[in-house]
Amino acid sequence: MMKTNIPEGARRPHFWEAMLSLFSLVVGISISIVFYGLDPQIPMLLGVIVASLVALRCGFSWQNIQNGMVRGITNSLPAMIILLVVGVLIGVWILAGVVPTLIYYGLTVLSPAIFLPATLIICALTSLATGTSWGTTGTIGVALMGVGAGLGFPLPLVAGAVLSGAYFGDKMSPLSDTTNLAPAMAGTDLFTHIKHMSYTTGVTFGLTMIIEIVIGLQYSGGDGDLERINTMLTVLDENFVINPVLILPPLVVLFVSYRKMPAIPGITLGVIAGVICAIGLQGADYSAIANASFGGYASETGIEDVDSLLSRGGLNSMMYTISLIIVAMMFGGVMERTNQLKVIADKVLSMAKTDSSLIISTVLTSIGANLILCDQYMAIVMGARTYAQAYRDRGLAPENLSRAVEDSATVTANLVPWNSGGAYQAATLGVATIAYLPFAFFCWLSPIVTIIFGVMGWTITRAIPEDENVTENTVTPSADAATPAE
Repeated sequence: MMKTNIPEGARRPHFWEAMLSLFSLVVGISISIVFYGLDPQIPMLLGVIVASLVALRCGFSWQNIQNGMVRGITNSLPAMIILLVVGVLIGVWILAGVVPTLIYYGLTVLSPAIFLPATLIICALTSLATGTSWGTTGTIGVALMGVGAGLGFPLPLVAGAVLSGAYFGDKMSPLSDTTNLAPAMAGTDLFTHIKHMSYTTGVTFGLTMIIEIVIGLQYSGGDGDLERINTMLTVLDENFVINPVLILPPLVVLFVSYRKMPAIPGITLGVIAGVICAIGLQGADYSAIANASFGGYASETGIEDVDSLLSRGGLNSMMYTISLIIVAMMFGGVMERTNQLKVIADKVLSMAKTDSSLIISTVLTSIGANLILCDQYMAIVMGARTYAQAYRDRGLAPENLSRAVEDSATVTANLVPWNSGGAYQAATLGVATIAYLPFAFFCWLSPIVTIIFGVMGWTITRAIPEDENVTENTVTPSADAATPAE
């Protein structure tokens, strides 16, 4: 999407000018989030204004600048459609009992003898089913913290297992907004992104599981207070028909993704399967399905843990992320169209001499963005959009970029005390960020494993040249191919 040609009457921006645009975005977002607790969209819009003023200074016409904004938004439209369908999917799956069934079966595997690995698995399943790490830690995670305390486990250790499982699901669930945002910013499609992440994420999760098992063997199980878990099981059983058949809709989505069906029809099939289950097993009518599809499912069991976990989803719930994508792509579009991002990328490329050094730079930049911008969404946006052209220029497929960004930006936000993720998790779990950081093995192992894969050249995918046959799931490295393939 980045244009390297300069229109007549314009000039190439200086490095300091390009950095001024980027600096305005970083400072604006940091001040808004840190000091005022505001959402990032408005400061990002101010960044768009500064980038536009810099472009005007460099001689670019307003039409060039506006075309950059429009082009950026246009390239993100497939991702926005996917987000809308995912919102519908979440609402329908909860109504159908799919999500409650996955949570129910996840909770039943809890055993004091294998508490830590069980906690890892339960949180991973819950986060996979709901697509939210915050929702998982705020409900199941809080319950497991109480159980862990009753069994004699140190709370920072339990918090680490909870967060490791929760962020595994946050990274790998097609329902997660970060899992949709990363490929949208990098220029690949959802299922290609998830498949490419499975290599590094699988290794990281395996290492985390081994560590949890080894540590868990050092603690003897106890009876513990399982009342909270039992209450949730009872409430789920009383309000939903729990049936193994309800595992089929997720299996449908997994199967079609394995068969490389494009994301939009694949997720739509999951919605249809959920609707069938909602009607056939839960007795839902048209009105209930329509309401859950648009506004999300509203749980009214009277049990706060269950209600806060299951009251979500719906098309309307995705509008926040969509507005974020629109403004981010406006900024990225101006930066790319007017060559400001290329100036920065060229500076980075002058130091990144190899593919591995580019991947390392991406990981470190994304982590640095979490430290500076205090928000994982901003870290994803900045990490991906800054390096997108550099990856295309080196002939690297965009899924390499989306993986490097999410393997670093998504999972390290909760490790920064002043980041919104770290502040939320510390307050929710009742453990200081610095205390649980060493035990959140998955979160800090993830970027390390990604760097190792990059240095060794493992599972690094090359972009297919334009003159070769391009499959429907492949994004070419051309300048206009920064959009998720359909």
